[in-house]
Amino acid sequence: MKRSFKVLMALVLTLSVLNLKAEQRDTTAARAIQEQISRYRNELQYPQSVDRFYKQAGYKMMWVAPIHTKTPLLEGMLLLDCMLQFGLSHADYHPAELTYDHVRKLTEEPNRSTLTERAGFDVLFTDALISFMNNLHYGKLNATYPASRIDSGTDLEFNAGNFLLASIKNKDFMTTLLSVQPQSEAYIHLQGYMRLLKGQYLDDCYEVPEKEVRQIAINMERLRWLRNTDPFYLQINIPSYTLKLQEADSTYTFKLIVGKPEAPTPTLESKITYFTTAPEWKVPQKIFYRELLPKAIKDSNYLYRNHYAIYDEKGNYVETNPAVLKQIKKARAGYSMRQSSGCDNALGQIVFRFPNSFDIYLHDTPEQKLFKKEERAFSHGCVRVEQAQQLAELLLKYDGAAEKIDDVRLAIKEDKTKNFIFKRPVPIEITYLTCEMKEGILVTYKDLYNMDERLEMALYGTEVPFVVNRKK
Repeated sequence: MKRSFKVLMALVLTLSVLNLKAEQRDTTAARAIQEQISRYRNELQYPQSVDRFYKQAGYKMMWVAPIHTKTPLLEGMLLLDCMLQFGLSHADYHPAELTYDHVRKLTEEPNRSTLTERAGFDVLFTDALISFMNNLHYGKLNATYPASRIDSGTDLEFNAGNFLLASIKNKDFMTTLLSVQPQSEAYIHLQGYMRLLKGQYLDDCYEVPEKEVRQIAINMERLRWLRNTDPFYLQINIPSYTLKLQEADSTYTFKLIVGKPEAPTPTLESKITYFTTAPEWKVPQKIFYRELLPKAIKDSNYLYRNHYAIYDEKGNYVETNPAVLKQIKKARAGYSMRQSSGCDNALGQIVFRFPNSFDIYLHDTPEQKLFKKEERAFSHGCVRVEQAQQLAELLLKYDGAAEKIDDVRLAIKEDKTKNFIFKRPVPIEITYLTCEMKEGILVTYKDLYNMDERLEMALYGTEVPFVVNRKK
């Protein structure tokens, strides 16, 4: 009995010693991870995110383990190998430190490496994967979501660190991480073609044109900036002069007129809340003073003929004559111009309104002949759409208000100003995509505002761009 008790006590003591040593190893490893986060802080793309990741994991090493211990380290290394297939650059993901030779040394011959080396690799690998996911999801150069905002971890719809931690035990680690990419049809098709160019074609010794690759990468980056996930939305693409109404099973395409290079249409995301029939146009001040007022001074009937009226700062109508118009021109402030509804109103028969800081809108136009031109950059920034009435009717059907279509037609026929408010505001994207896939073929468009070159230089960190797409 006494012998059994002694054996039991010896076993308890041994287990206690082993547990103590394990705790000491865990404490030592945790300290090493924290030291390496501090050491590499200035080199990490997302230092706060990395620190939060390890804090949630108890500051354990998550990737570097002996060869018989299962971690998704190799799957992660394969992802980092494939950066070019996503229009990204190896240089952004610690390529000098995260090598296969280093992996073999740390996992197959752990006695040849120190705890500090293993912890350093682990920290850099975590930063690389967090950076990779953020660049896939938000884009590398997203002005709305710069790295500093993402790294703060506040007000985010996607947190890469949390997602990575939850994905480690997933059986299909690579597919899970890649699921953070945009799910739009435009992005999926471009990424699929890029995968062919920088994966299959490259391996099969095809000649891959770098200019084409970079143009695809530039536009994949732009698509990552978009946040809309609604399956029903409007996409206006400036370089292609088109509006697409996306439904679950179909797409309607409309021709557009966009801003000329000296008055470019901005890119943005918003929601159309209502449209107005027979709208009154409040003329922007620049157009009023620079274009319309000089015409009115030269032609005494210009205002009457085009249904324009001038108001003072209190909103009072101003009776005009050549002398008054010259005085208004000298004043340069305190006056405004409006155009009443009618067949020659600049907004046409319908205007679609959506909140935005640029004060632009989508509208009809009396100048329908301009839609026959191939290049249609004629506006002052607003977007003119062909077949505006058909678009309005489609939006009403989506909103469950098809019964209002007859009201729209009657209001247009009688030139009656009337608002039609949506119960469900419709997402709208104004994009600047200079290429897209159509039936498996890459189609490119003229870089109207010369924006590709600047984005390429920023994305690739080069002063010698390949992309020059300025078709005459």
